Amino acid sequence: MTWALKRQILYIVILILFFAICGFLIAYPSLNKAPTCFDGKQNGTETGMDCGGSCALQCLAQMDPVSVLWARAFRVVPGRYNAIAYLENHNKNTAINKINYRFRFADENNIYIAKREGSTYVPPSGKFAVFEPAIDVGNSIPVYTTFEFTQTPQWVTIPQEKIDQLKVSVSNINLVNEDISPALSATIKNDSLFTVRNINVVAILYDASHNAVSGSSTYLDSLFGGENKNVNFTWPEKMPSKIVTKEIIPLYNIFFVKLK
Repeated sequence: MTWALKRQILYIVILILFFAICGFLIAYPSLNKAPTCFDGKQNGTETGMDCGGSCALQCLAQMDPVSVLWARAFRVVPGRYNAIAYLENHNKNTAINKINYRFRFADENNIYIAKREGSTYVPPSGKFAVFEPAIDVGNSIPVYTTFEFTQTPQWVTIPQEKIDQLKVSVSNINLVNEDISPALSATIKNDSLFTVRNINVVAILYDASHNAVSGSSTYLDSLFGGENKNVNFTWPEKMPSKIVTKEIIPLYNIFFVKLK
C-alpha cells in the first residue's frame, strides 16, 4: 500500500468520524429527551400511555365508573317533567371537565316515550346531580327513567390543595306553601378565596321514607370569594307527599374555578 493511498484512507476515516460525531450530537437530545405526559409513550412514572403516575390525566382502567344511584322524572305540570340523575364519583381527587349523557323515559308498560341528551362535568369525589328541565312527554306519564354517559370519560387529577380550599356552603333552607304553591329558599355562600362561576343549584325534596318526590334547579352566574347569595325555587303544583328533607346541591365546574 502506497503512502498516498494510506493518506486517502486516513482522510476518509476522519471524514466518517466527523459525520458520525455530528450525527450523534444532533440525535442525542432527541434520544435522551425527558419523558412527558404528551409524548405518546408509556415512560417515566406513567402507569399507562400518557396517563397515571405524575400525569394529570388518569388511566381509564384504574378509575371506578360513576355510580347512578337513581334517576327519576318529576311532574311540573301535565305533560311537563323535570328529570334528575343522582350520581356518585368514587374516585378521589379526580374530575371530568365535560362528558355527554342521555336520559331516557318509558311509561308503565316500559314503552319508550322521550329522551333528553346533554353534557355535564363530574366533580372530584362525592355525590352530585344532573338536572334536565321541562321535558315534554305529551299525554304519557314517565314511570321509568334511565341515565347513562354516552362517551368515554377523561379523568383528570385535581390538586388536593384546591379541593381543600374551595368550599361552597348552603344555609337557611326554608320551604313554605307546601300544600298550595311550594316555594323553597336558601343561602349559598362561597367560603373560599376562589371565584366560582356558572353555578347550577339543584334542589331535591324527599318524603319521610327518603324517596325523592320533586326537584328543581336555579342558576347563579358567579360567587366571589366570601360572597353569599339567596336562591329561590318555586313549583306550580302542590307536593305529592309531605316533605321531610330538603337537599340543595351547588354544582360548578372545578376546572373553571380561579383565584380572585
